Amino acid sequence: MDRLHLLTVFVAVAEEAGFAAAARRLGMSPPAVTRAIAALEDRLGVKLLNRTTRHVRVTEPGQRYLDDARRIMSEMDEADAAVAGINAEPKGQLAITAPVLFGKMFVMPGIVDYLQRYPDMEISALFLDRVVNLMEEGLDVGIRIGELPDSSMKAIRVGQVRRVLCAAPAYLAQHGVPHTPADLAHHTIVAASGLSPVPEWRFFQHGQPLSVRVKPRLIVTSNDAAIEAVRNGFGLTRLMSYQIAPYLASGELQIVLSEFEPTVLPIHVLHRESRHASAKVRTFVDVISARLRANVALNELRL
Repeated sequence: MDRLHLLTVFVAVAEEAGFAAAARRLGMSPPAVTRAIAALEDRLGVKLLNRTTRHVRVTEPGQRYLDDARRIMSEMDEADAAVAGINAEPKGQLAITAPVLFGKMFVMPGIVDYLQRYPDMEISALFLDRVVNLMEEGLDVGIRIGELPDSSMKAIRVGQVRRVLCAAPAYLAQHGVPHTPADLAHHTIVAASGLSPVPEWRFFQHGQPLSVRVKPRLIVTSNDAAIEAVRNGFGLTRLMSYQIAPYLASGELQIVLSEFEPTVLPIHVLHRESRHASAKVRTFVDVISARLRANVALNELRL
């Protein structure tokens, strides 16, 4: 059998976790799918799948082979797109990921813009406040905040943000403005557990890192909730500058202790490195990168 055909069948069975579901996806009969997997395992001399009456799971060698098979198929798709021409209209599906609030505020408008430009495209957006492995979770593009580890991903820097301390002007008028991190011991603290899982905030003082233990009166599980608390005059909280950009612009919130802030955090758009990025990835990266770079909230060190 054709090796590419065997790879395609194997990937479908592994991703669908079943022969019947893979057959429906590929428009093949279940016996034909079973024969293709048997032929592939015979060719390789390795068991790729564990089969039970209810489940199909990849073996450890099968998982490694699945990763390679996905990469090979992706590269073939990219080669097809390159042959079709650099100006080919993007078609198909795209899967992207970004942090939750960042995705809502800055990525979603870019997605809508992109879909309006390219009517033959569909997008699945995964907004999570955790680091997502693009390869393992089958994603095409990711937006990351923070320093990046070494990887084979192509990274395009599109901005930077700060970790800032803020409060409502009414709170500061009533309780005073803190002048040093040590002053936080005398203030009401709101902590977002997703950003600050431990009650210790890091600053820089005289060029040296400084850790300050804080005792929150209010701990919430979302950044949105922390913002609402301080907007209503209840204490100070620490968030990313982009998360409060609209409220800084309106005057509802005010940054304090800016001279003690840690270094800025870069924002990158990531996608898998290749000689020829597919039209759908290339066009989306172009659209979202241009929008993020043009946003003042993501490119001004002092808001």
